[in-house]
Amino acid sequence: MATLTGVGVGPGDPELLTVKAVRVLREADLVLVPVMADRAEPTATAGPPGADPGRAERTVRAHVAADRLRRLPFALDDRGGVTARRAAAWDAAARVVIEAIGAGARSLAFATIGDPNVYSTFGYLAQSVRALRPAVRVATVPGVTAMQELAARSGTPLCEGREPLTLLPATAGLALFADALAGPGTVVAYKGWRRHPELLAELRRQGRLADAVLGRSLGLPGERIGPVDDSEHDLPYLSTLLVPARREHRGGKL
Repeated sequence: MATLTGVGVGPGDPELLTVKAVRVLREADLVLVPVMADRAEPTATAGPPGADPGRAERTVRAHVAADRLRRLPFALDDRGGVTARRAAAWDAAARVVIEAIGAGARSLAFATIGDPNVYSTFGYLAQSVRALRPAVRVATVPGVTAMQELAARSGTPLCEGREPLTLLPATAGLALFADALAGPGTVVAYKGWRRHPELLAELRRQGRLADAVLGRSLGLPGERIGPVDDSEHDLPYLSTLLVPARREHRGGKL
């Protein structure tokens, strides 16, 4: 039986891969990495000369030789639900996996930034593969998430005592973010990007701006970790906003 394993490779720092993640990647017959649909053809291995690797590929290259990687193009920049381009990319990627299995591969690893079970492309790939070949076994190896890395680097505890922790994508809309901020716990927003001015205004409205921390390009060149202010006008899609719970004194939420 062939196995497709989604491997979390963290937010960008190659040292944040778990021992198990490195082992699974190195033992796989084929390592698959996602890339923007306009950067490589579905049949490309290391990609065309000069093509920029995606974040997962750059991380994995510290542990696996580039000639063992195969790029799978996805419509990662599409907005508006399941677009035709996005669905076609999922189907094409699944066919690449099925063809590799047909050629004899029994262990395939898909490297995904963060964790494969947290807002990951891997889930869509796994569903598509299972629809074509139900017998394929699907597994995952957890990875360090961007919110964990940002919390560690900024010295900000994510949750204490009875505090809840809310993780949401800014693409879900401002209402969810505002409701979470009004609650008693820490709020983490992914994919701030174009919605950053709205998030900033809501932080200011609820008096939460001073404690908020912003992380951009974590583990990559151009990384920035610090307070949230009006100077950030060109955020990358994969930015992370961390708003810690209000804490008045030590152990106050126990």
